[in-house]
Amino acid sequence: MSQIFTPTNQIRLTNVAIVRLKKCGKRFEIACYKNKVMSWRNKVEKDIDEVLQTHTVFTNVSKGEVAKKDDLIKAFNSDNQDEICLKILDKGELQISEKERQAAQESAFKEIANIVSDKCINSESKRPYPVSMIEKAMKQVHISVKSNKSNKQQALEVIKSLKSVLPIERANMKLKVTTNKKNKQQIEQLATSIEKSESLGDGNIEMIFLTDPGNYRTIDQLIKSTPKSFLDVITLQEVNEAEEEDSLN
Repeated sequence: MSQIFTPTNQIRLTNVAIVRLKKCGKRFEIACYKNKVMSWRNKVEKDIDEVLQTHTVFTNVSKGEVAKKDDLIKAFNSDNQDEICLKILDKGELQISEKERQAAQESAFKEIANIVSDKCINSESKRPYPVSMIEKAMKQVHISVKSNKSNKQQALEVIKSLKSVLPIERANMKLKVTTNKKNKQQIEQLATSIEKSESLGDGNIEMIFLTDPGNYRTIDQLIKSTPKSFLDVITLQEVNEAEEEDSLN
């Protein structure tokens, strides 16, 4: 009885999520595990082997057609399958059904709203917004979810957009620094408010203050560049005093 061989340029895969990228007039695809592409893009999943079913570039995953070496070199200036898979995973379009797409967008929309609610407060009352109010405001300014950006990246963009309809701001971080007094003026400029500023008598000062999280990197670099300086994060978010009292009652 004769045997039937699968052509060497064909690989059969099942139950896959396909990511597609068109380049130089050619279509290139990679086969991924379902629900792992967005986890990778959101930096939740960091093991590429948990994302890719095979480190192979296809022209058609469904038919198992593997991309030719010459086409890869022409499109990507390389035939390194691992490198090209990462490029397609990063920039390609995830191929999913309309039902799956809608469910993924709804899930991402809710997650973005949760991130905004967790990271922000009402700039007037200094209290956090309920997630439901953030979702309503997002719909009001017509926020649409982007599949090629992480939910955290989109949340930062959403905060800017919501300022047109809500008094909203990033919740402050509380930091403690011990540093040379020559840095005092710069820290004061970056601080939202200062709770403590005390001279240590050796040319150094200790300061406890609130600041926008966007200033953290600048402060961190300042402290690292100053000998015998230290930075501690006391709280990641500002806690409203009245809210704190309510939680104790």
